[in-house]
Formats: sequence, structure tokens, C-alpha cells
Amino acid sequence: MNKGNKGKKEKTINTGKAGSNTNDLTSGNLTSQILFFSLPLMASNMLQVLFNMADVAVVGRFAGPIALGAVGSTTTLVALYTGLLIGLASGINVLVALSVGAKRVKDTEETVYTALIISGVAGLVLLLLGVSSARTVLGLLHTKSELIDGATRYLHIYLLGLPALAIYNFGNAVLSAAGDTKRPLLYLSISGVMNVLLNLFFVIVCHLDVQGVAIASIISQYTSAFLILRHLFRCEEIYGLQRGKIRISGDKAVRLLQLGVPSGLQNGIFYLANLFVQMGVNSFDATVVAGNAAAANADNLVYDMMAAFYTACGSFMGQNYGARKRERVLRSYFISMFYAFACGLILGLGLVAAGRHFLGLFTAEEAVMAAGMERLTIMGLSYCVSAFMDCSIAAARSLGKSFVPMVVVIFGACVFRVTWIYTVFAYFGTTLSLYLLFVCSWVLTAIAGNLYLAGVYRRAWR
Repeated sequence: MNKGNKGKKEKTINTGKAGSNTNDLTSGNLTSQILFFSLPLMASNMLQVLFNMADVAVVGRFAGPIALGAVGSTTTLVALYTGLLIGLASGINVLVALSVGAKRVKDTEETVYTALIISGVAGLVLLLLGVSSARTVLGLLHTKSELIDGATRYLHIYLLGLPALAIYNFGNAVLSAAGDTKRPLLYLSISGVMNVLLNLFFVIVCHLDVQGVAIASIISQYTSAFLILRHLFRCEEIYGLQRGKIRISGDKAVRLLQLGVPSGLQNGIFYLANLFVQMGVNSFDATVVAGNAAAANADNLVYDMMAAFYTACGSFMGQNYGARKRERVLRSYFISMFYAFACGLILGLGLVAAGRHFLGLFTAEEAVMAAGMERLTIMGLSYCVSAFMDCSIAAARSLGKSFVPMVVVIFGACVFRVTWIYTVFAYFGTTLSLYLLFVCSWVLTAIAGNLYLAGVYRRAWR
């Protein structure tokens, strides 16, 4: 150890060695590696969705359909803000994976510290923006008058957890890039169980309905953020944190923003387009709104489990691109996409078959359940198609390209959806004509995304 580093943790690359939490993704059998890498991510994402579903389930079962509709009316808006943070985290994941794969210690450290600061600032900015505009945006979405007060109360409390969510996503991105997907699962499990227990306590015992589930959510979010930060400050890997070194690196900040901001905006604009879909839903009566809210929980469950393979795609392609292993880069993409497609197909068909049992978790009213089944059936048969779109976007990002994928998503998924709302849906005015826009936009965006990825891949090896 150098004299100037006496008493401090010495960080080295221990990739794949005993006692290390950093896994080498640049060698070995990709088929099994990607699967076993993704399984903890799938479990983590599934638990996160299930714990979020607990909010809706507890409200729907113990506070009634009005409270259920109020929380459900905020789903797309919450996804808008969290999607921005998830997009930023995807940029962090790519840059850390590239530097770990290339075994560049200094670059890894500077990237991690810069990402920590930017993530914290992003969480605070979105908190202030979200709280100050909540009621106005809900009004613009034509939220029902009987639902808007409860929806506003829920958002004002829930959004207080955005800084914690930003920090957890940062830590999860760093650990996943280094090949450690088990630790975030552990931390999420702990905070998630706390969320469910607090949901029941605040709603059933304290009679706080929508406020109760929002309070439970932010407590659990800060718990997971604390746990993952504590680990990063204690670990001795190259991505570990030291208080005296926390500072921003200008070039790393620029690179992170170049990847993370388009990714975040891509997610944000994607969900912004879905706000127009929510407007379409809100044009129906409160029963359809509640049924849509219940069925929409399946979207998050399937998307987030499929997203485990997109994270795997980014981590494996990133490390192998950093190590300049061309064949493994391409194979990582196709294997990840196959797994994501299979996951969406199996889960979608399962939800169609067991749809009424699934919806029964959120409501006991037959009319609400019938409305939910219409959405669940259409979406359940379509989820697998989204793999071709999302995996191509993750792959392009792992090769350092984020702006054009953002543009592809804006036009293929966002502009197309808004246009559909004001043309096809405006003409037919049925829930079927509303829900079919999802699969149509996925097909269009997947074609453009894969054409762009093919060009990026060819240029990357010149």
C-alpha cells in the first residue's frame, strides 16, 4: 500500500476471484451466465412490483373502489417520474460496465462518484417538480372529480420518496454492472416486507387509506436506499464509496448525461405518451378506470421481469464491448432478447388464463373485474412483442448510443400513440381500440430500433 493511502481502503480489480462481488462477464457460457445473472434481477423486479401492488390491493380491499381509483389514477404519472430515474440509472449501468470490463480503476471510481451526485440531485429536482404540479397535471388528465383529491394526497406523499428511489437505482445499476445482482435483491426484500406490513398497519389500523399506502412506500424506499448505500461505503471493490472522495468529474458527468439524460427522457416521454392513454381511460366511467387500474398492475409485473434481461443485455454487452470481445457482444444481445421474449410470452399467457384470480387481488366487484379482464386479455397476448423493442434500445445504449434510440422511441411509441388516441380511438371510442395501440407501437418501434442497432454494431468494430 502506498504511504499516502495508509489507513484507507485499497481498491483493486478482483473480477471473478474468491471473496469478490465483481463478476467477470467476459468469459464463460453466455446462455447459462445470462440466465443466472438475470434470475436475481427478475426476483428483485418481481418483488418490487408485488410490493407496489400491495398498495393497490390493500386500498382496493380495505378502503373501497374510490380509493382504488384514486391510487390507480396516479399510476402513469408515478411511472413518468420513476421512469426518468430508471433511464438515468441505465446510463450509469452502461458506463460502469464499460470501465469494469476494460479494467480501468480510475474511470470506474470517477464514474461511480459522479453518478451518485447526479442521481441525488435528479431525485430532489423531480420531487420538487412533481409535488408542485401534481394537482394541475391530474386535472389536465381529466381525473374524475371524485378521485382527484385522493390522487393528489397520494402523490404529494409518495413523491417524497423520489430521492431515495434515485439512490437505490444508482446503487442497483452499479452493482448490476459489476455482476452483483443478489445484494440488491436482499435489500429490496427487506424494504418490501416492511412496505407490506406498514400498508396493512396504516390502512387497517390507522384508517389512512391513500395516505397510508403512500407513507408506507416512502419509508420502504428510504430503507432500501440506506441499505445499498451502507454496502457501497463498506465494500472494498473498485466501485465502493469513500466519503473523502465524493466529488464530481466533469468529463464523466458529461458522458453520463449524454447517456442517462436521453435514456431518462426516453422513459419520461414514453410515459408522457401514456398519460394520453390515461386520458382515454378517464373518458370512461369510474368502473372502467378502476378495472384498468387493477389490470395495469400486470403490466408492471411483466415489464419489470422482462426488464431483468434488458439489464443483463446492457451489463454483458457493456463489459464485453469494453473488453473488445465482438462475438460475445452480439451473442449477449440475441440470448437476452430470446429470454425476454419467452418471459413475456409465458407470463402473458399465464395472466390470461388466471386473469380473474389476479384481478381478485384488487377488487371483489364483478363490474370492475370484467372491465379489467378486457385489458388483461389484450395485453397478455401482446407483452412478448415488446422484447424486440426494449432489447434493441438497451443494446444500442450499451454500445454508447442513447440519443437516436430516444428519437426512435419518441416517434415509434410516443408520437404514434398520441396520434392513435386522436384518430383511431377518437373514431371508435372503445376500450379495444384504446388497448390495441400498445402492440402496434411496439412493432413499429422494434423495426426501427433493430435497423439502427445493426448499423451501430457494424460501425463499432471499424
